[in-house]
Amino acid sequence: MKQSLENICKDFINNRDTIKETFKWENEYIVPICAATLCGKNVSADKAKLKECRDIVDNSTSIFSNFRGNVKLPVMVLLSTDSDPEGKLKKTMEIYDILKDHFYSSEYLSLVSAILADMINTDEADKYAQRGKTLYNRMKKEHPFLTSAEDSVFAVLMAFSEKTDDMLVEDMEKCYFTLKKTFHDGNSVQSLSHILALAEGDSDVKCRRVLELYDKITASGKKYSKYYEISVLGSMAMLTEDYDSVVEDMNAADDFLSQQKGYTGIFGIDKKTRLMHALLLVSCDYSVNGNTSTAAMTGTLAMVAAQQAAMCAVIAATAASTAANSAN
Repeated sequence: MKQSLENICKDFINNRDTIKETFKWENEYIVPICAATLCGKNVSADKAKLKECRDIVDNSTSIFSNFRGNVKLPVMVLLSTDSDPEGKLKKTMEIYDILKDHFYSSEYLSLVSAILADMINTDEADKYAQRGKTLYNRMKKEHPFLTSAEDSVFAVLMAFSEKTDDMLVEDMEKCYFTLKKTFHDGNSVQSLSHILALAEGDSDVKCRRVLELYDKITASGKKYSKYYEISVLGSMAMLTEDYDSVVEDMNAADDFLSQQKGYTGIFGIDKKTRLMHALLLVSCDYSVNGNTSTAAMTGTLAMVAAQQAAMCAVIAATAASTAANSAN
């Protein structure tokens, strides 16, 4: 394994363990995505800072707030990367209030507000919210049964694109119907199509690149999931076209994770999720260490979108599981 990736893998485990030690009862699938988010920002988890951010959130929000529940940990982790977490939460909540004028309240809206707080000034939020809502409505028109609150995250991120709304929607739809033939799951493919729309280039070429990376992973003997994990696959496919190196790096990271506590035994995280975590770490390595082709990406939006797609899917699955257990 190359040194830069090995460092990120070790940082990931240290971040994961620090978060778990600080918040012992957090969801085991949300924690690794938060740990990878810190790796993507080249920041190490700090137990004291995380506790400080927990207290800030608890003191600033009610128990029924959309900043509590499953989204609380991702928000706290994002706050912990800032030198002024209290000020960052205040800004996040101001942006959230602006987004609420255009979208229904949800924990996903809290999540995207925390992301936006790192990207814009508060007085810019309405502009992106308006365009995001227009894009969301067009998503809903094309896929009324697939589009839900979690898609507000992608709609708002797409509002930063220099492409026209028509171009974005056309790109999304072409990617959706092309990739649906291989990956089948509508919700997962829709999230992937949103990420690909953020990247530059022809939609057919972008889809070809995703499928080429998927095929190379399969040829290496690994089985990559066709569900929400494909969002990370799509982001990685846009970062580089050297897929032989990507697969080699992914397998090295996967081998590393397979020896770590939490990924072993019958109670450990399953192999498909572990492989997605490995690919997420490879994408962090390419992003943090300057291997990203700026021609292929609109800034780091596709990378951010892929992380949030994984986060949203885990939050949705956790919420569904909680609801099912409550019903029983």
